Amino acid sequence: MEREQAVILLKDKVKTLNLIKHCFACEAAMRELARYFQEDEKKWGLAGLLHDIDYEETKDNPKEHSLLGAQYLEEENIDEEIIAAVKTHNQIHGLAPETRMAKALFCVDPLTGLIVATTLVLPSKKIKEVSTDNVLNRFKEKGFARGANRETIQQCETLLGLTLEEFTKIALKGMQSVAEDIGL
Repeated sequence: MEREQAVILLKDKVKTLNLIKHCFACEAAMRELARYFQEDEKKWGLAGLLHDIDYEETKDNPKEHSLLGAQYLEEENIDEEIIAAVKTHNQIHGLAPETRMAKALFCVDPLTGLIVATTLVLPSKKIKEVSTDNVLNRFKEKGFARGANRETIQQCETLLGLTLEEFTKIALKGMQSVAEDIGL
């Protein structure tokens, strides 16, 4: 599936602008991680873009989240590796991410939320002014952006072999490249 088709599919299922921006942020971070690992940027980007395609329908039933999304992606004949990454990004299922792409999505999903929250406390609210150190300092504040699961983010070290600093720097770079698309 081409990106343009994926965006149409996403916007058909997701109406909340902030959730669409979150998907764009995950897409950009995943693409940057794919570049770093010399993987397929298009494929990794699609995983990030489509990972929450079912969230609005399943937000009141977390046990269904990502399973319904995987079903949608199967109906669209999306690559099996992307579907597996989408399924495993929701921790509630207890499915371990197996591929590097799935591991990256698992860790990057909450990190994008932390990066957005870090941006929004800046006077300018501009992601291009956010540094890796800004994000890492906020990472240490347990009360800040509570929804950004630190334990999940920190698994970048064991799952991807990246330090928290390296992982944050790569994801931030990706998100900064789409600042306008994510409204930051």
